[in-house]
Amino acid sequence: MEITVTKENFETEVLKSEVPVLLDFWATWCGPCRMIAPALAQIAEEQAGRVKVGKINVDEEYELAMQFGVTSIPLLVVMQDGKIVKKSVGAMPKEKIEALLK
Repeated sequence: MEITVTKENFETEVLKSEVPVLLDFWATWCGPCRMIAPALAQIAEEQAGRVKVGKINVDEEYELAMQFGVTSIPLLVVMQDGKIVKKSVGAMPKEKIEALLK
């Protein structure tokens, strides 16, 4: 299941998560963001319990976007134990997104 990450739930959902978290920094007006959304939804469903997929709308969560230094979207960030382990900018096929989680 995908979760909406906000500054209010960031610590609980991301920093204190017991499983890796794939954060998707996106916006409604972003074409490439919409292109990868179905793949992210599939990953969230297929890897439920092993990985969390968190969606961060950069227009609504400006502070989080600034904290992560977001300059281009979609930005995918893999976090584990409260630390950034991988980052990738731009649309990519599902296989490449899954590779970020390995």
